[in-house]
Amino acid sequence: MTVTSAVKAVSAATDMVNILVVDDEPKNLIVLETVLDDPSYHLIRAMSGEEALLALMANEFAVLVLDVRMPGMTGFELAMMIKERKKTARVPIIFLTAYYNEDQHILEGYGSGAVDYLHKPVNASVLRSKVAVFAELHRKGRALEVANRALMGEVAERRRAEARLSELNQSLDRRVTERTTALEATDAQLREANRRKDEFLATLAHELRNPLAPVRNAIQVLRLKGLASPELQWAAELIDRQIQAMSRLIDDLMDVSRINQGRIELRRQRVELARVLQDAVETTRPFIDECGHELALILPDQSLPLEADPTRLAQAFMNLLNNAAKYTDRGGRIELRVSAQAGEVVVSVKDNGIGLEPARLSAVFEMFSQVESALSRSRGGLGIGLSLAQRLVQMHGGTVEARSAGLGQGSEFSVRLPLVGAVEQLQQTAPDSTASPVAGSAPSAALRILVADDNRDAADTMTMLLEVMGHSVRHVNDGEAAVQAAAEFNPQIVLLDIGMPKLNGYEACRRIRAQEGGAGMIIIAITGWGQPEDRLKSEDAGFDQHLVKPVDPTALAGALAAASRKF
Repeated sequence: MTVTSAVKAVSAATDMVNILVVDDEPKNLIVLETVLDDPSYHLIRAMSGEEALLALMANEFAVLVLDVRMPGMTGFELAMMIKERKKTARVPIIFLTAYYNEDQHILEGYGSGAVDYLHKPVNASVLRSKVAVFAELHRKGRALEVANRALMGEVAERRRAEARLSELNQSLDRRVTERTTALEATDAQLREANRRKDEFLATLAHELRNPLAPVRNAIQVLRLKGLASPELQWAAELIDRQIQAMSRLIDDLMDVSRINQGRIELRRQRVELARVLQDAVETTRPFIDECGHELALILPDQSLPLEADPTRLAQAFMNLLNNAAKYTDRGGRIELRVSAQAGEVVVSVKDNGIGLEPARLSAVFEMFSQVESALSRSRGGLGIGLSLAQRLVQMHGGTVEARSAGLGQGSEFSVRLPLVGAVEQLQQTAPDSTASPVAGSAPSAALRILVADDNRDAADTMTMLLEVMGHSVRHVNDGEAAVQAAAEFNPQIVLLDIGMPKLNGYEACRRIRAQEGGAGMIIIAITGWGQPEDRLKSEDAGFDQHLVKPVDPTALAGALAAASRKF
């Protein structure tokens, strides 16, 4: 290699360098890329430890800017793995962390291989200067390596090339093996993570459903006993609506992938728009009041019937109201206006907040999108509220449009939805939303019913509800007691919880069936476990029916009515 070619090689070696930035938050990556915007840097991003490892295997980096706190593989764990690999061991690591004044935390960072340690929010000038130092060192190292190779003779270079070719073949084989192993390990970790996620969500849903069950039972008892004042009737209806909404949200929690893939199942029914908006306003009112905003409701007197999922549609309007409150300075005004136009209804949410640039109007509905000028005012969130609202409205056959005169001029989001039927027809055929779902459907014949639930509030309220309905009831609080009570009390119906001490509901059902007279009893599972596999287990154990807490009063009344016809 000639001196001229060596100089050219040195020059080429000092051009662009790779910088790897790792953070699980997309908005943090955007900030880092903005801070490190330099034509001599090639920025590569990664949102997890696994992505970072793959990038390190495929590229050479001058420096790694790494967030400490990430789900799955933490920054410290990733740093240890990097230092254990020969290829990546010399890559300098700058840790970013939100922890302050924790010596042990800092020592752990340096112990895992960090060369520097910066706190969030990052000082942009400091970060740029530190990265520039390591980038320059990397360039000089590359230039020195190229120059040394050029100064050595052609014969020695040829020998080294032959040796390096052999080493490269071995390295390629090793890298293929390591990458294959890493991918297999990552795949196994993802499968295990998915299994744990499903197990966690199922347990969480069960624990959330359990306290809802006695509340709903108590509401039905109050309704059957009679609520003298309109205020008490209103309170009971509100509680029942919120319990139903929470139950629906828990159901959706069981399959997060449906939401991520836009496969939310709507449960449509004939509903008044006023009821949907009332639920949305009641839910968002505390946040609006906390922000010191004035909320003006401009609603028409006429009935506006929709064919919609009231919980999901209310969620869309809740997101629009929350968005207006979030991006309006304290003491602002939010206006919710409704008007009917040629077979459709228009609901607009208007604020006098920070407004939107014209170029941002279409992008505001994108997933994870947030108004950059409003970040300092943001009260948190992932930027999915408006996107989810748009998707929910579209699933109802409607549209959402954003309008703004510009920054500082406020914003307006208009929702258009199709109306169904005529006002008079709706008033004649629509069910009375204030009527008790239990009172009109209770079976006429009294039944002997055994209730078994380790949640004493759930057992007590279910017992009281059934007694008010005219049945003879005995209740116990564990599986063994349920088997014994079934033999002594000889119930016609057994309501069994699944997760009970001493003996779970599945085994208790099997033992009751094996007892004299047990085959003729109607045994119903009433449980917080509601996954398809849980229903299959109930069927295999001998249950006649599987009801998920909090039990729909109509479903319970229907089961009792069917039982009374049998006996």
